[in-house]
Amino acid sequence: MKFHLNDSMNANNIINEVLEKIKPVPAEQQKIQEVAGHIISLVDRAAAGTGLTDVSGMLVGSAARGTWISGEHDLDIFITFPEDTPEQDLKTVGLNVARQVAADADNSEERYAEHPYVHAVFDDFEVDLVPCFRVGSAAQIKSAVDRTPFHNLFILDRINGLEDDVLLLKQFMKGAGVYGSDLRTGGFSGYLAELLVIHYGSFMEVLQAADGWKPGTTIDIMEHGNRQHNDPVVMVDPTDPARNVAAALTLDRFAGFIDRARQYLDSPAVEQFLHNPAAPLSDTEFENITARRGTELLAVVFDKPNVVDDVLYPQLFMLHSSITALLSRHKFSVLNSDVWAGDGEAAVVLEMEVQYLPPVKKHAGPPVWEQSHTGKFKQKYLQNKGLSGVYIENGRYVVDVQRKYTDAADLLRNELHTCRLGRHMGESIKLGFKILQGSELLELDNQGFREFLTGFYHLNEIS
Repeated sequence: MKFHLNDSMNANNIINEVLEKIKPVPAEQQKIQEVAGHIISLVDRAAAGTGLTDVSGMLVGSAARGTWISGEHDLDIFITFPEDTPEQDLKTVGLNVARQVAADADNSEERYAEHPYVHAVFDDFEVDLVPCFRVGSAAQIKSAVDRTPFHNLFILDRINGLEDDVLLLKQFMKGAGVYGSDLRTGGFSGYLAELLVIHYGSFMEVLQAADGWKPGTTIDIMEHGNRQHNDPVVMVDPTDPARNVAAALTLDRFAGFIDRARQYLDSPAVEQFLHNPAAPLSDTEFENITARRGTELLAVVFDKPNVVDDVLYPQLFMLHSSITALLSRHKFSVLNSDVWAGDGEAAVVLEMEVQYLPPVKKHAGPPVWEQSHTGKFKQKYLQNKGLSGVYIENGRYVVDVQRKYTDAADLLRNELHTCRLGRHMGESIKLGFKILQGSELLELDNQGFREFLTGFYHLNEIS
């Protein structure tokens, strides 16, 4: 059931209904504070036990700012070290403190980003224990995470009374599939959502502003930006004049948010806050859609490297770009392409507009007037007895020759090693990979992959 914005009572009913589902109740708020407080006390105790009297724990992120959505059980606990701590000590000693804290967790694992940290589970809460430097200002940061405490301070000073609007905006972005600044999603971060609400004043005013956004839109709350950015939208970080908070936001996620905002302004509905995951594509649906489109799917499949997503996806995207460039150089036309990663496997998936080419191709030589090269070219191909004689086209000598690869799958099997693989991707591919074609892709018996295929074919249409 949809409502028009002119009917403010119905619009308010929608807001109230959504908030009732996403706003943490007092018992939930108390629980998260208790868990966070317990872990911080473990950090402080572990640091003191190691003789580190100037190292302490700090809760950051949405849980610290009261802008977390009910049901989210993620906590960011920073282990803060004095600014003059040597970087190697931060890595080794900080990791040691995190390990001691994680000894009380249900389970834990070490992860690596700019520097190592520990991901642990305490009482159903997923906790990142991250060492950082306690610097005097955001301009003095020594690692990317060092600016997060300054984000905390800025938001806490201004968010009072706007928490519900932030919750609504975050949930709305989730419903639109544009929430998350991870490299796979390329969407809006929680911090960016908070800043948008602070700047425009409310959830509804953010949507009304988005209706008029265009690529290049710039927001500078503190009016201190000192660097040019070539991004769809620029939100100058209030704590760092050189940084764009929206740098991870892709053009398509930017446009997707604008589209969903317009839908809501025109005809608001509770359903627009809900994210409906793509339904897994069945065997029959796969056969029907490929038959109607008349294209062939190819997939380069290999074991997924055991690295965090922020390391995995840049390498996957680099491989994807290199593969499509290889196909293009050999005149195989790609209609659509994307990357996928599941529990144990990863893939670059390609929908081929042209997968097979004839054995013959044109090979252009030098312009007729370049005497120093023309003789060698004519002699080489006159003796070659190729698929044609030497002829002139557009002022150049040309000859028709045998194409090395007539099947895109053969090209990938034989030339994948020439692509830019990245360190972890390269190690995995060297151990083995496979090229799947057409219905062979259904051998990837993974519901996540079937859901990926639904999105790959854009079957979840914009309403």
